[in-house]
Amino acid sequence: MSFDPVALLTAFGLIFLAELPDKTMFASLAMGTRMRPLYVWFGTSTAFLVHVVIAVGAGSLIGLLPDMAVKLVSAALFAFGAVVLLRGGDDDEEDGGKTVIGFWPVYTTAFMAVFISEWGDLTQITTANLAATNGWLPTAIGSAAALMSVSALALLVGRFIAKRVPLKTVQRIGGLCMTALAIWTLVEAFTG
Repeated sequence: MSFDPVALLTAFGLIFLAELPDKTMFASLAMGTRMRPLYVWFGTSTAFLVHVVIAVGAGSLIGLLPDMAVKLVSAALFAFGAVVLLRGGDDDEEDGGKTVIGFWPVYTTAFMAVFISEWGDLTQITTANLAATNGWLPTAIGSAAALMSVSALALLVGRFIAKRVPLKTVQRIGGLCMTALAIWTLVEAFTG
């Protein structure tokens, strides 16, 4: 089996474009405005890597997971994120708004938000399909790189916004975004 760079670029391009308008990108952006972006990126990237491995290794099994349960847990995690963002106190202004909580709580929150919400997502299904037709290694590398790049891009935009807008405003907007994502996911669960 030879390594096909075209398959890698195909996977990267398709997954990058599919993930850009995805709710996970907006969740990363919202978390990045309130939490330490590098910690969020580690959490989202780890979740994406796990999903790529699952998609490549057992893509056909994704469809067997109960869609309603996945969406309900995802909505609950987005709602939790909204609560964390909206409850931030005035004392956050004193520390420059750099950190809401330590590495492990931020990492775990980011990991779980992405891990749960990405089950059966278009990018996971596309990765599974590409792995079946284009080879698992270039697909895995291209897909993982694309997902991690979108997360990094969202976090950079979030940090840019956080430096130019008062923290309290960023908190409220981020909390509203996470609330909207929770509602969107609930609507998908009951109408999809």
